[in-house]
Amino acid sequence: MELPAVNLKMIILVHWLLTTWGCLMFGGAYAWANFTILALGVWAVAQRDSIDAISMFLGGLAATILLDIIHIGIFYPRDSLTDTGRFGAGMAILSLLLKPFSCCLVYHMYRERGGELLHAGEAAPAASSQPPPRWPGFLGPSQEHSAYQTIDSPEAPADFYSGLEGKGHTPQGC
Repeated sequence: MELPAVNLKMIILVHWLLTTWGCLMFGGAYAWANFTILALGVWAVAQRDSIDAISMFLGGLAATILLDIIHIGIFYPRDSLTDTGRFGAGMAILSLLLKPFSCCLVYHMYRERGGELLHAGEAAPAASSQPPPRWPGFLGPSQEHSAYQTIDSPEAPADFYSGLEGKGHTPQGC
């Protein structure tokens, strides 16, 4: 089954709107959890090639499914609701119902960016003497593939001045 091509900005916009309306009924921890995850989504939009940004957004979106169930289950009033309260609760529930579909779409974007999520039971490649990581993907170490060299690279830096004396250069100084 082919997933529809949906822009990450649209996913964030829809969840932002539903979360804002859901905050009419549920505030506090509900708002903090959802808006924090939406901030990670903005980071994923800003860093188009970042696997870490999209994986953090995916993991957070999945976590807010459980958190929203808890918030709605605990703080949904049992007695009289105003029209505004009913609307806010309905939007929070609609956001919760859309989150699994959003997770599927974001996971597809995660895979497009080069992320991989191996199952914990998969065997290591034959050429590798290392066992497979226990939690690869968004639960494991960073998978960033950048053109920049990291500061803590195992390669020793080349000494720029080591071969200059033999090539006609005289040392300057005292």
